[in-house]
Amino acid sequence: MARRAAGGAPLSARAAAASPLPPRPPFRAPSPCPLLPLLLLLGAARAGALEIQRRFPSPTPTNNFALDGAAGTVYLAAVNRLYQLSGANLSLEAEAAVGPVADSPLCHAPQLPQASCEHPRRLTDNYNKILQLDPGQGLVVVCGSIYQGFCQLRRRGNISAVAVRFPPAAPPAEPVTVFPSMLNVAANHPNASTVGLVLPPAAGTGGSRLLVGATYTGYGSAFFPRNRSLEDHRFENTPEIAIRSLDARGDLAKLFTFDLNPSDDNILKIKQGAKEQHKLGFVRAFLHPPDPPPGAPSYAYLALNSEARAGDKESQARSLLARICLPRGAGGDAKKLTESYIQLGLQCAGGAGRGDLYSRLVSVFPARELLFAVFERPQGSPASRSTPAALCAFRFADVQAAIRAARTACFVEPAPDVVAVLDSVVQGTGPACERKRNIQLQPEQLDCGAAHLQHPLSILQPLKATPVFRAPGLSSVAVASVSNYTVVFLGTVSGRLLKINLNESMQVVSRRVVTVAYGEPVHHIMQFDPADPGYLYLMTSHQMARVRVAACAVHATCGDCVGAADAYCGWCALETRCTLQQDCANYSQQHFWTSASEGPSRCPAMTVLPAEIDVHQEYPGMILQISGSLPSLSGMEMACDYGNNIRTVARVPGPAFGHQIAYCNLLPRDQFPPFPPHQDHVIVEMSVRVNGRNIVRANFTIYNCSRIGQVYPHTACTSCLSAQWPCFWCTQQHACVSNQSRCEASPNPMSPQDCPQILPSRLAPMPTGSLQSIPVHLANAAFQGAALECSFGPEEIFEAVWVNESTVHCNQVVLHTTQKSQMFPLSLQLKGQPARFLDSPDPITVEVYNCAMGSPDCSQCLGREDLGHLCVWSDGCRLRGPLQPLPGTCPAPEIRAIEPLSGPLDGGTLLTIRGRNLGRRLSDVAHGVWIGSVACEPLADRYTVSEEIVCATGPAPEAFSDVVTVNASKEGKSRERFSYVLPQVQFLEPDKGPKAGGTRITIHGSDLHVGSELQVLVNDTEPCTELVRMDTSITCTVPEGALPAPVSVCVRFERRGCVHSNLTFQYMQNPVITAISPRRSPVSGGRTITVAGERFHMVQNVSMAVHHIGREPTLCKVLNSTLITCPSPGALSNASAPVDFFINGRAYTDEAAVAEELLDPQEARRGSRFRLDYLPDPQFSTAKREKWIKHHPGEPLTLVIHKEQDSLGLESHEYRIKIGQVACDIQIVSDRVIHCSVNESLGTAEGQLPITIQVGNFNQTIATLQLGGSETAIIVSIVICSVLLLLSVVALFVFCTKSRRAERYWQKTLLQMEEMESQIREEIRKGFAELQTDMTDLTKELNRSQGIPFLEYKHFVTRTFFPKTLNSQGSAPVQETHPLLGEWKIPESCRPNMEEGISLFSSLLNNKHFLIVFVHALEQQKDFAVRDRCSLASLLTIALHGKLEYYTGIMKELLVDLIDASAAKNPKLMLRRTESVVEKMLTNWMSICMYSCLRETVGEPFFLLLCAIKQQINKGSIDAITGKARYTLNEEWLLRENIEAKPRNLNVSFQGCGMDSLSVRAMDTDTLTQVKEKILEAFCKNVPYSQWPRAEDVDLEWFASSTQSYILRDLDDTSVVEDGRKKLNTLAHYKIPEGASLAMSLTDKKDNTLGRVKDLDTEKYFHLVLPTDELAEPKKSHRQSHRKKVLPEIYLTRLLSTKGTLQKFLDDLFKAILSIREDKPPLAVKYFFDFLEEQAEKRGISDPDTLHIWKTNSLPLRFWVNILKNPQFVFDIDKTDHIDACLSVIAQAFIDACSISDLQLGKDSPTNKLLYAKEIPEYRKIVQRYYKQIHDMTPLSEQEMNAHLAEESRKYQNEFNTNVAMAEIYKYAKRYRTQIMTALEANPTARRTQLQHKFEQVVALMEDNIYECYSEA
Repeated sequence: MARRAAGGAPLSARAAAASPLPPRPPFRAPSPCPLLPLLLLLGAARAGALEIQRRFPSPTPTNNFALDGAAGTVYLAAVNRLYQLSGANLSLEAEAAVGPVADSPLCHAPQLPQASCEHPRRLTDNYNKILQLDPGQGLVVVCGSIYQGFCQLRRRGNISAVAVRFPPAAPPAEPVTVFPSMLNVAANHPNASTVGLVLPPAAGTGGSRLLVGATYTGYGSAFFPRNRSLEDHRFENTPEIAIRSLDARGDLAKLFTFDLNPSDDNILKIKQGAKEQHKLGFVRAFLHPPDPPPGAPSYAYLALNSEARAGDKESQARSLLARICLPRGAGGDAKKLTESYIQLGLQCAGGAGRGDLYSRLVSVFPARELLFAVFERPQGSPASRSTPAALCAFRFADVQAAIRAARTACFVEPAPDVVAVLDSVVQGTGPACERKRNIQLQPEQLDCGAAHLQHPLSILQPLKATPVFRAPGLSSVAVASVSNYTVVFLGTVSGRLLKINLNESMQVVSRRVVTVAYGEPVHHIMQFDPADPGYLYLMTSHQMARVRVAACAVHATCGDCVGAADAYCGWCALETRCTLQQDCANYSQQHFWTSASEGPSRCPAMTVLPAEIDVHQEYPGMILQISGSLPSLSGMEMACDYGNNIRTVARVPGPAFGHQIAYCNLLPRDQFPPFPPHQDHVIVEMSVRVNGRNIVRANFTIYNCSRIGQVYPHTACTSCLSAQWPCFWCTQQHACVSNQSRCEASPNPMSPQDCPQILPSRLAPMPTGSLQSIPVHLANAAFQGAALECSFGPEEIFEAVWVNESTVHCNQVVLHTTQKSQMFPLSLQLKGQPARFLDSPDPITVEVYNCAMGSPDCSQCLGREDLGHLCVWSDGCRLRGPLQPLPGTCPAPEIRAIEPLSGPLDGGTLLTIRGRNLGRRLSDVAHGVWIGSVACEPLADRYTVSEEIVCATGPAPEAFSDVVTVNASKEGKSRERFSYVLPQVQFLEPDKGPKAGGTRITIHGSDLHVGSELQVLVNDTEPCTELVRMDTSITCTVPEGALPAPVSVCVRFERRGCVHSNLTFQYMQNPVITAISPRRSPVSGGRTITVAGERFHMVQNVSMAVHHIGREPTLCKVLNSTLITCPSPGALSNASAPVDFFINGRAYTDEAAVAEELLDPQEARRGSRFRLDYLPDPQFSTAKREKWIKHHPGEPLTLVIHKEQDSLGLESHEYRIKIGQVACDIQIVSDRVIHCSVNESLGTAEGQLPITIQVGNFNQTIATLQLGGSETAIIVSIVICSVLLLLSVVALFVFCTKSRRAERYWQKTLLQMEEMESQIREEIRKGFAELQTDMTDLTKELNRSQGIPFLEYKHFVTRTFFPKTLNSQGSAPVQETHPLLGEWKIPESCRPNMEEGISLFSSLLNNKHFLIVFVHALEQQKDFAVRDRCSLASLLTIALHGKLEYYTGIMKELLVDLIDASAAKNPKLMLRRTESVVEKMLTNWMSICMYSCLRETVGEPFFLLLCAIKQQINKGSIDAITGKARYTLNEEWLLRENIEAKPRNLNVSFQGCGMDSLSVRAMDTDTLTQVKEKILEAFCKNVPYSQWPRAEDVDLEWFASSTQSYILRDLDDTSVVEDGRKKLNTLAHYKIPEGASLAMSLTDKKDNTLGRVKDLDTEKYFHLVLPTDELAEPKKSHRQSHRKKVLPEIYLTRLLSTKGTLQKFLDDLFKAILSIREDKPPLAVKYFFDFLEEQAEKRGISDPDTLHIWKTNSLPLRFWVNILKNPQFVFDIDKTDHIDACLSVIAQAFIDACSISDLQLGKDSPTNKLLYAKEIPEYRKIVQRYYKQIHDMTPLSEQEMNAHLAEESRKYQNEFNTNVAMAEIYKYAKRYRTQIMTALEANPTARRTQLQHKFEQVVALMEDNIYECYSEA
């Protein structure tokens, strides 16, 4: 089951907890970057004030947990599993499996011996219902949902062991009677609630008791199986509430009973009729107070819900708290449960008129005085994250008071509206309260009731509370009181843990949240670690977590620490860190630890006196005032620390708290820090160091008055007297001092206003280079008469002359500038004392202008008059002389450009006009800019004199265009026209998008490019950003929307009204991402991550980024509305990191999570639901880790790549393997090995090709492929070049010597060439004629009625199964009966024992386990050769021929093993050869199954083809000795001579084969044996060949005349001798004429002197050609006869002639083989091909080529090729060597047709392959069509196939002697007896069925006699 592990990768169930966490870095405020790194590191998560320390993941859903504080152990119960974990690190110590089991809710528990069940039991998961610790007895009580709620008592400390077996397994002295009520403890349904609580022992008993509350699941409840049975075991045996005995050391007969005494049960059971109104759902059971003092009361509480009635709208769930009294002390009386049972409602409702009621109790937690409870307001699904929930707190004192008041109101002063008796309870007293007269109720009776008082009771008015905190989806609560705070931990259904701090007024002062396991609800019970309350245990649906209640270390300062308002965290003053209280040394003493309740004001602080120190003054020391919460520093080792290891001694005069005084020496003057530049002071930080730690710090300032003049030279006096330090100004010395006594007696100013200073005044601009006198006015000039200078900068110094006491003149000032205008600062300085200036608080500047610069046109020149520049335009801008007239007018304005060129009719467009002479000043053109008749209003702030006017266009009545006119005394017009147009908006797309924004929309319309400013507003307020506009469209990005609703879209030009069009954009719910997979990625990234979710159709772009360790984000691809694929980003390290998605440029946030109010803002931003675990990149190597692999081009290449173990879980399609640029096809991928092969040829140009494997972005080159032959080629090339060079030299010499001789031969050669050419021409013409005529002749000749000599089935089988028994002629005489067809020849004396042994052996062979072990054992022997394997397979086929269905099953099992072995290596090689037993078995099986097809469909075309081949061969000459013939299909058997042969028709008489005389056609070149064979064939054509006489058995006599006759023989005295060899006699030798009469008769004595003709010695005899004719030059004596010989290759055309003649017969045969008859479909082929497809699918082999090869190897190549090559297996015929050669060519064509690899044929290819190259593609299509037809056939069931096989067995039963086959098989068994016995011993099934002993019996029966008997036989 999938689960999430927030903050960590999913771990295995047995994984130990994570290692201790590394130290945390100090907390930093989150940066504004959207990719906020989560502080979540590998198994730990932290959020400010919470830290997940450990996790334990459970593979199945969790149910309960229990803590053993004393032992430090956690017990965890999950579905079907129990775990015992160490408390500190949640590592696994023990585990136990408790399910699933076979069970039925309608059956009693199987532990009930007397119970039986008629209902079917199904495998049922065991959901834990109770997990409680009983420390007193050392037990863990475990109850589950199986067996009607059965409980086990397991051992504390070892959860895997059962401590007490109940019911007892072994019968004790007295048998224990077990009742159903003792077994039916918990609820028996996964969704029905159960709570349990171990109670301390009752008075006078020795054992604990178990309080159980269980929801009723019997008949009538929603949990009872519907439409099944009325049988209900729950009502009688399972009360809703019960207290059961748990005394495991006492009488086991009372274990789990609820008998209080013989007459009463300690139960509360709702009556059957009332169960509908009282559906109780239990939340928790607890004791309160948990550890009462002796004699004090302790109560057991049950928190429960009385669920709403189904279908009743008025009915609401009621939250109830029930209380049961426990006996007080040892002397207390045990009460009945119902006597003290009282329940009251708990109501959590909003106040202040809100009226919202949270009616359903979810979780409770008892604190010391308060009961905290989480309630929810059910709506929709109960587990919905948005379910409103609230936290309320109830006082136990109020509960106690309500109970006492209720009992008083029931028995003392009855009040029916206050309390009622629960009359629905079976054990109750009923029916109503009544006043008990004369009875004074004791306090214990008010608390716990009594037997004589009515019970049980229900208080009618609920206890009410107002919510303390509200948030959606709360699921659990735990509470701790710390300092003055109440800390509440709340779990949520989304897997988060919230921590809120409540002050004494129950107000929330702070909250923090951490994600434990996103999306996994937190279980409703959480518990603090009993040994260390600093840890909280909680459980989610698939995890157990140990959470540190506070992560104080994230707060670096006291202000942060105390200001966080975390009750757990405080400031440890002397350690200067934020800690838990117990982590601070001496925390129990006052002022060592500052809590959050004290507030930040109590943080340690310090003030230094004096705070400001004059650098020139001596100070005896410093006083430190230390405040805040600090312990007394008296007596501690103290120092003042100034940083940089500078410290001085500090001391405290005496003990004090709160405000302490310390004394400290000032740091030495030579160690004062340097003053920063341009600063008159330096700030020094000083810390008080106590016991080696700086505990408090403060700053003080060191200042230097004399630096003020240097820092502020132009305001030295003013700055000195206004400084924050006590500084004084000495006028005479012009210096700032800290001691006034240093000044001379002259009066010195005391305030900044008294300083001598220049008064500000405005000076007129002066032209460059002019001579001026500039007046300067002074104030407080006490030093009148002092020599001064005017400074206009460092280089411009002029004399200053005093006019009076307040005025100085700067005389004869001449300033120059090359700029249009330049400002010169004016200051006065003391003459001879540079850099001593009079104060100038407001600096004075003088403007110097240059008319010649910066004024390129008249308007700019004259316009400078407004600036005070006296310029005139005269062929340029010049300075105006004193006598020159005022300037006149300028030329008309020149407009060079306007922008934009169009605008909307409403106006408002900012039109920019650029040019020259566009006015001297704004007023010139203020009303002078027009567009036609429409005014354009210039903007003052955008006007540039003469050069640029920016004006706002006015509205136009209609669309028009006109030039722009500027009138500045003269008029200028633009060349371009400005157009007023009416922009129109038509529609937008897309018209919907997520409300998170980011959708790019395009608004279509016309004239949308007009105007200067465009706005697109969404919902009239929010701008659409990133605008891109064109003439017909505007594109922009939609902002975020508030709600999923339609909003208007407004297009505004120039901030005017909207362009009218009803544009709306529909905001939709945001896309939701629900899951990502896989969740692991190699660190290089690039792995395809599939993102699942909803509403992705609105996503335009999406990217994926990884926090903290991620590299660049990656772009994703949207596949459809629910799927996105993203390549994982690369990472910087191996770690687990949160993942962010950016949809349409917006960071994706989980709305459901953000909606939870409990999230603090930081967590909302930081939280990321999804994580990626980055693991190291996979590592690969070649199988032998070699770096170089040699490969020869043209050969098949298969690579085996070794993969290191990793946890990435990569699929086969995620690997890419390349050799150079060629992809390697991956066939097999396992955990450690990858197989791939290359089908195409590798380019040999490079010689070396890298082998690269890619996974995502990770590339690894594992080796280099070295293409073989390159070195050899170089060497060969060098050798060839050398030889060629040498030959060239020799050839040159030879050429010179032989050129003359060549001339002589030239004429002779020409004659020979002409002769050869005519011969070739004649041969080609003849071949063409033969090709055209032979086909017709052959067809006519074969149209005779001739029976087909089929062999019988038994002979077909023996020849096919045992081909080696045939004689060398290729056919066996049928008369030689095969041993399997005859009797079992053994002496009678041995027969009984051997027949019994063979019978027993037969039964063993019919045992599947024995036979498979037997075959495997033999095949493993090295000396068990291939011939033996084939023989064994054939013998097994014969032995099991009567049970073909069994034989088929064995064959399939052995084939599965063969396929497994082949798939691991190269699956394409499977079944290619027959090297194993099963391969030969398959051959035999195919032969049996295809025999009927062979006879009925294929036999006739095959026989016709054979006849046609024979006829065609016989039409030409055939060399009797070499076998070569004029007509053939095989080049090697081609007679490459032009032997002229003429036909002879002979009249032959022969008394045999049923005919007397016939006309027989022979060739005059035929030997006499060849003539005899043709005569025999003519006479015996309708007789099987085995019954023919042989040629050597007959004599042939020629009657030359009536008186003269000759016996014709191959060799006689008349035979001719040539070249020392005797030539065989032919018809031509005897000169036998056409129509000659011959007689043939059987000879009396056989002439075997010569033997067979073809076996004659070629050195002594020849027929048509000498053996050397085709190999060597003819001898001189034969030169004349061979002169006419032409190129032998010319005769290759005869192959084509023969092929063309036979083509029709071959086509008919192939079509017969590869077609399916509807009346007789090939069932066996269909069955076997389906079997192959099924096996391939099981192994994930999807390559169609592999499947094609398997099918080809199993049928065409295994059966049909065998038949095509061996027709004697099928027919009783003579297969000559020449026919065999032709059939080899046909079989090769058939093989090529079934192949899938393309034939690469060229001119050098063998003719045997070239001959049918053109037909092969057509044949290949027929093969593929045949395979498809087989595939499309209706699948065969096993029953149908078995019936077909049984019919085949029956058809040929008793054909073979199976005893002979068994005896032969036994010989192998005997030979390998030891190995077979070993294999049988090793096989568990064989061992269990005693097969080895049966085999021994067979050996025993056969052993004594077999060899003796066989020797006799």
